[in-house]
Amino acid sequence: MGQTRRYTIESLDTGLRLIQLFLVHDRLTVTETASLLSVGRSTAHRVLSTLEGRGFAVRDSSGRGYAAGPELVRLGLPAGFGAAARRRLGAVLDDAARRTGETVQSAALIGDQIIVTDGRESSHPVRVMLEPGRTHPAHATAGGKLLLSSLTEEQVRTLYPEEELPALTPTTLTTRSALLADLVLVRSRGYAVGRGESVPGLHTVAVPLAGSSRRDRLALVASAPADRGEDAALLRRAGELRRSVALLDAS
Repeated sequence: MGQTRRYTIESLDTGLRLIQLFLVHDRLTVTETASLLSVGRSTAHRVLSTLEGRGFAVRDSSGRGYAAGPELVRLGLPAGFGAAARRRLGAVLDDAARRTGETVQSAALIGDQIIVTDGRESSHPVRVMLEPGRTHPAHATAGGKLLLSSLTEEQVRTLYPEEELPALTPTTLTTRSALLADLVLVRSRGYAVGRGESVPGLHTVAVPLAGSSRRDRLALVASAPADRGEDAALLRRAGELRRSVALLDAS
C-alpha cells in the first residue's frame, strides 16, 4: 500500500475520486465536492472544470452544480446501458422496430446532449444506422426535445444561457426562444418530432420510454429517411411507439 501511495499523482487521484462521486450523486456543487474530497474550493473548482473540459462533467440544468458528462456516461453504464435495463427494455425495442419498420433507439439526456443507449436497426435497404453511445445536441433531435420537455422553463434557460443555439442544418432551431416554444408543443401533445434538424433528410419522432427522474429518464425514438417520414407517418409512429412502451406496464 505504501509503495502504491508513493507513486500517486495527487491531482489525478483527486479527479478519479471525483469521478467515483458522480457514480452515486446526481449533482455536485463546488462546495459539496470540496467537502466530500476534503480539498479546498479552488481545487474542487479546478478539477470540476478540467472534467468539464474533457466531457466527463457538465453543468446541470439548475446552473448551480455539475452532473456526469457524456464521456463518463459511456464508462459508468447509466440507465439504459446496463444489462438489466437492456433486458427489461429489449422487448419494447423489438416491438417498436416491428411496428414502425424503422430504426428505433433509446436515448438519455446528459446536460445539453443526448446519448443513444440501445436500439434496433431497420431492415430497409435505405435506413438509419444504429450507433449506441453516439451523442447528439439535444436541441436538434426529437429524443433530446422530448427529454428537455420534462424540465421546467427555468431549467432549460439555465441549460442554454445564450439565446443563440448552434445550427446543424438549415432546419435546426437556432434560438432558445424557438426551442422553448417547441417544448411547449411537445408537452401538450406528448411526443416530439425532428424534421432534418440534426441530419438533412432524417425525420424522427420520440415518446417517453422509462424513468421518473433525470438520472433514469429515457426517450424512445424512431428514425427514417424523409421520404418515409412525412407528418402523417410521424404521427402514426408516435402512436406505435406508445403501444410498444405500454408493454412495460403489462410486464
